Amino acid sequence: MNPILNHRLFFIKEKVGLLKASNNYDILDPNTKSLLLTSRETKMNFLTRLLRFTDYKTYTPFYFEIKDGNGQTVFTIQRGFTLFLSNVKVFDANQQLVGMFKQHLFSIGGKFGVHDAQGNALCTLEGNWVGWNFKFIQEGRVFAEIFKEWSGLGKELFTSADNYMLSISDTVPANHPVRMLILAAVLCVDMVLKEK
Repeated sequence: MNPILNHRLFFIKEKVGLLKASNNYDILDPNTKSLLLTSRETKMNFLTRLLRFTDYKTYTPFYFEIKDGNGQTVFTIQRGFTLFLSNVKVFDANQQLVGMFKQHLFSIGGKFGVHDAQGNALCTLEGNWVGWNFKFIQEGRVFAEIFKEWSGLGKELFTSADNYMLSISDTVPANHPVRMLILAAVLCVDMVLKEK
């Protein structure tokens, strides 16, 4: 596993673009502002690009490649076309399934079940009542949190681009595959719930 995933704090900044069909993110160290990883949406066909400019945007499939500064793939995230509930899969650099997020039907603020590669439930990812902040909860314990960061008046009013801070508890072991799922969750939340 890439050692970058052992960081405790990540700042995820969605890139702003005029009439953009794809979503791209820079993942930074919030203390040094240095670029840790890039996340680029690839493998978009013509129909998906077209639907991204309609009210059907949230139903479209997505595929993200998260790469380090050397251009090496760290992990990928993908979802197929969906009508109601999203199932988002996360794969490691060797395209082995690490786990998945399964969206719950009724929840206030958004909720996902987080599952390992065999489909076993690991924890839940739950949003607060306004759906801005999310927590990874296992048996009442919070081990990671996602906070939406203010992007500035112009960006908030005129774009759908968002910024997030991810904080991972010291209790999450280094080099554990769940770290990929935790970081992937930020993109999952943004694409599934925030890209309206």
